[in-house]
This record gives sequence, structure tokens and C-alpha cells, in this order.
Amino acid sequence: MTQPTRPKDTTQSGFNESYSGTPPWDIGRAQKEFIRLDEKGEITGSVLDAGCGTGEHVIYFATRGHEAWGVDFAAAAIEKAKEKAMRREIKAVFRAANALKLSDLNRKFDTIIDCGLFHVFSDKDRQVYSKSLASALKTGGNFFMLCFSENEPAEWGGPRRVTQKEIRDTFSAGWTVNYIRDAVFETNFHPQGGKAWLASITKI
Repeated sequence: MTQPTRPKDTTQSGFNESYSGTPPWDIGRAQKEFIRLDEKGEITGSVLDAGCGTGEHVIYFATRGHEAWGVDFAAAAIEKAKEKAMRREIKAVFRAANALKLSDLNRKFDTIIDCGLFHVFSDKDRQVYSKSLASALKTGGNFFMLCFSENEPAEWGGPRRVTQKEIRDTFSAGWTVNYIRDAVFETNFHPQGGKAWLASITKI
């Protein structure tokens, strides 16, 4: 297996450095797990991608008729996302912003997604993230999260693995966890995809 490149740190400069090339999570299209959710009608109304990278999910949801926004800590990723949307003539909103401070957007969405962001946070920041998400999601709105599970081998390094209990503990107050199911996280170095959890969580 080719060893993936990854940020040396999780600061803004660390992630900006990742986007000087093609990071392992940037597969050039939306993840199949999120496409399935949309096709099943679980993605509704306005959509925010927290940690959107170069914007593939935002662009996909926009083509499906959703008002679609994406935010990312890495300004380099946002610039690439804007370029993609312009080149494909897709109307979407991209902003360089901190996912731990989504209240700064001053608006609420019907749906928020997270593809590979949660598993970069420390235990402390997970709680901050939960509150940040709540500030940007309408009551009754859904949050969908795709993250590496503890069943994914740790031999290649990469981000923290996440247990179902950790997800439930993070979203225990003010949220209802609808399901956490086995999923596949597609990357540039997993031939069959990485073992992941897909969680559906509603703000109450």
C-alpha cells in the first residue's frame, strides 16, 4: 500500500500544505455514501459541508438542486473549490472558515455533512464542534458524518479512528442519534475503501 501524505499538523498551515498537491481524501468526486443519502431523500433543503476540502460534495449537492455551501479551514482548499465551481458553471458558496465557529456564518441550514473532519479533532474540540454544528443547523435538521472507524487498521497511520461510543458521547445532549452504520470511506490509496462509520444525527 502506498503511504498517504497527510498534514504534519492540524493547523491551518498544515492543511494548506496538504492542498499543495492532492491529499488522499480528495478523490475528485463525491463519496458514494453521500450520493446514496441524497438519492434516498435523506439530504434535504439547504446543505452545509463542514470541512468541504476542494468542494466535490458542495458541487454535487448544487447540481441536485440544493442551496449548497462549503467551509474549510484551509484557504488553499477553498480557492480550489471556487475554481472548480466556476469551471463547471455551478452556483455554490465557499468560505474559508473555522468549523469550530460556524455561528460566524450567521445562518442556519437544513442539513450539514461532515466527510472526514470529525476524526481530526481532539476530545475537547469534539464538544466545541458539537455546539458549533448546533449553531448552524435548524431544529429538526440532520447532520450526517462519515469518519474512519476503529475497524480500519492503524498500520498506515492517518487520522484517529472513531468508535460508536465516541460519536454517541459527543452528541448526547441536544441531539438524537438516528443510526450509526458500517460504511466505506473512499480514498486515493484504499483499493476497496477504508472502514468507516456513517452517522445520522438530528438536532432536537
